[in-house]
Amino acid sequence: MSLLKSRETILALAIAALLAAVASRFPGFVEPGNLARVLTDTSPLILLALGQMAVILTKCIDLSVAANLALCGMVAALMNGAGVPLPLILLAVTVLGAALGAVNGLLVWKLGIPSIVVTLGTMTIYRGTIFLMTDGAWINAHQMSEGFKAFPRAVVGGLPVMAWIGIAGVAGVALLLSRTPLGRAFYAVGGNPHAAVYAGISVGRTQFAAFVLSGALAGLTGYLWVARYAVAYVDIAGGFELDVVAACVIGGIAIAGGSGTVAGAVMGALFLGIIKNALPVVGISPFWQMAISGSAILIAIAFNTLGRREPGRIILRQAGAAE
Repeated sequence: MSLLKSRETILALAIAALLAAVASRFPGFVEPGNLARVLTDTSPLILLALGQMAVILTKCIDLSVAANLALCGMVAALMNGAGVPLPLILLAVTVLGAALGAVNGLLVWKLGIPSIVVTLGTMTIYRGTIFLMTDGAWINAHQMSEGFKAFPRAVVGGLPVMAWIGIAGVAGVALLLSRTPLGRAFYAVGGNPHAAVYAGISVGRTQFAAFVLSGALAGLTGYLWVARYAVAYVDIAGGFELDVVAACVIGGIAIAGGSGTVAGAVMGALFLGIIKNALPVVGISPFWQMAISGSAILIAIAFNTLGRREPGRIILRQAGAAE
């Protein structure tokens, strides 16, 4: 019974049940080759969910991740058109994404503006910047070099590079959260900011670091997205921030901060990724994905809330009995 109280175990069972349901009608969906494609398609969501997890752990939220992705992806496409080598493009967009995340972090840290307000504003600014850079023009496949487009799709060890980058991101963030003082500070700041201050942890600086991490992952994902789909434009990844937040909440990342695991965030992203890939297979319009993501957020938050009420009632009953 204790296993069933684990969000990760429940998610694993839900994913298995979902795969079984789809496979009952379309057995080819669970073939290794197709599952590898699902993992590859979900890698951008996994990377962004890892960054968002770090931010949410510190009692903040980053709604600008998709706009950050779009801006960095456009910069990557423009740099490619200018003949910049791919390694420099990867470095540049990662640094740019981190800088955009730092803007969010500084506004939250130094000015004390709520993160939801800050990132709603920067989300619009980043999208507007893309329009100013390009006058709304698209950059299409024929304007990109073959090497630029081929790198995320190159197969190594049976998986595309894009999937390996997602796996590396999972390992890196898991190591950061479990083995470094910064990772422990993320949990401390979100769990009890006042106690964190007494322990010598700077709440603002820790939140700033979380936004930088989220931005860096968004910047790298911007290149992967544009190169994989071979197109860059103002509204790329529009609304994707909802999926990112949904992946975190479904994965058990407490929206109030201080609680959550990398495994949960990854499985939350995979759950949504499987749904997204399965919808066309079962004949449901992909436009339902936004509604499903929103519903999943509400259900997951309700689940979290109900799960926390019971201990409170027990404590009160015990206190009453003691009196």
